[in-house]
Amino acid sequence: MSPTVGFILLTHSHPNQIQRLVDRLNRLFDHPPIVCHHDFSQCPLSIEDFSENITFVQPPVRTRWGEFSLVEAMMRAMAQMQQIRDRPKWTVLLSSSDYPIKSGNQIVADLEASQADIHIFWQHIQPPNFQSDWHREMYARYYTRWIPMPKLVADLLDLNWQKLRLKPMVLMKPFVPFKQNFQCYAGQQWFCANQRAIDYILDYHHTHPQIAAHYRSVMFADESYFHTIVANSPSLKVDTNDWRYKDWSAGEPHPKTLDRSDLPKIQASSAHFARKFPPNAPVLDDLDRIIFT
Repeated sequence: MSPTVGFILLTHSHPNQIQRLVDRLNRLFDHPPIVCHHDFSQCPLSIEDFSENITFVQPPVRTRWGEFSLVEAMMRAMAQMQQIRDRPKWTVLLSSSDYPIKSGNQIVADLEASQADIHIFWQHIQPPNFQSDWHREMYARYYTRWIPMPKLVADLLDLNWQKLRLKPMVLMKPFVPFKQNFQCYAGQQWFCANQRAIDYILDYHHTHPQIAAHYRSVMFADESYFHTIVANSPSLKVDTNDWRYKDWSAGEPHPKTLDRSDLPKIQASSAHFARKFPPNAPVLDDLDRIIFT
């Protein structure tokens, strides 16, 4: 019988934090299937120290923040999860700075009751009808292309980068993939998906290379690529509740780093996991006492 839930971990630092997260997942879900894509080029990790239910993507992708390499790493991990004999019904994507905030029984019950194929937060990016500054920023990201420039040209123009951004409202419109029947969506990277959605994403990635080619030319593809694929699907049921607790109140590009002062809000949330936590944060001990009591 297939397990209800398995996990994909996307990691690149803090081995002790990775080990702690794996240990908690093992305890909550009785050693579920776990596939980890770890960027060993950024941080060594002794895979021998982990339990047998976790496998590592080999060879891993050399990942860089904001680049399409993160999408490629996730794709390799999903493909590896697809090959597991007893594939989980649901796969949850996590980083090492995520942590469970509900019991395993509660998480499993919520997923089994879900009518969706994938839980991922997205919003429709539809120029020129921008609903917020965030929508304008997403337009600037995904309706543009970054064109590589020779270093000599960058030096002559006194630029500190070697890429030129072209904005397509008129000139670039023919060169982006978004049309009336294929529109742009963006949101937050972390999601949970059932087998049907994982299979759909992998198949679409391999059969529509022109979409991947466009996203290779933009920054932060991981915050739009998956969202655009599933939101344009005529067959998948998408729920924008991603079951994650995050605090964006600081107005920064990243959610607030959580600590003990956030515990009441975390406990009041219906989310399954929260982010982001620093390594060895005391609030993680508090969460352990709550979850495992």
